[in-house]
Amino acid sequence: MALLPWHKIETVLLDMDGTLLDLHFDNQFWLHHLPKKYAEKTGRSPQSCHEELKEAFAQVQGKLQWYCLDYWADRLQLDIMEAKLELAHLITIRKDSIAFLDALRESNRRVVLVTNAHPDSLSLKVEKTQLNDHIDILISTHQFGVPKEFQLLWKKLHNHLKFEPQSTLFVDDGERILDAAKEFGIAYTLGITNPDSQLPDTTIANHLHTNNYYDLLQSIIDEPYVA
Repeated sequence: MALLPWHKIETVLLDMDGTLLDLHFDNQFWLHHLPKKYAEKTGRSPQSCHEELKEAFAQVQGKLQWYCLDYWADRLQLDIMEAKLELAHLITIRKDSIAFLDALRESNRRVVLVTNAHPDSLSLKVEKTQLNDHIDILISTHQFGVPKEFQLLWKKLHNHLKFEPQSTLFVDDGERILDAAKEFGIAYTLGITNPDSQLPDTTIANHLHTNNYYDLLQSIIDEPYVA
């Protein structure tokens, strides 16, 4: 169980996909559904389309284009949002997320969603999950033109939110992104090791980590932030 000094944490920055929402939807969409749609459009085999997309993803992984629906719509000449809607029934919130978010807000901490997801994808997921009812501020890094993997994003986010890094916790399922937050000076980081409910847990080596927010609830309640 992750042991965090909650009495020192005023602001909690949270990723969305794999951290608050089940990553199963995204994995199914990008790894299976989109190659199938691309195959239908081009008349090629699903396997060849899968291989082409795998290479295309690798070319921009970690860059804003990787997360940009407009980029993929243009590159593949497909209506990405229409394709996402076909699979939207798979968009689900983690079973432990709401209790975690509500405990954070009830303890008077500021709760901010910071996602690399495209604004249209964020809107769709909010519509399906009502995640916005449990979070103070929703931010897509697209508004800053750079994703969380880069220090420039953290500088822009810091200027925008005016948070204190030494009293901030950042939660994400990607170790590279957690590393970037730590490099910027975020004092506390927490990795999520079960982003996709249908897959085995992942490994996060260099950060505190958990696969169950329920384990954190009592300590959040018992340790209010002390300015």
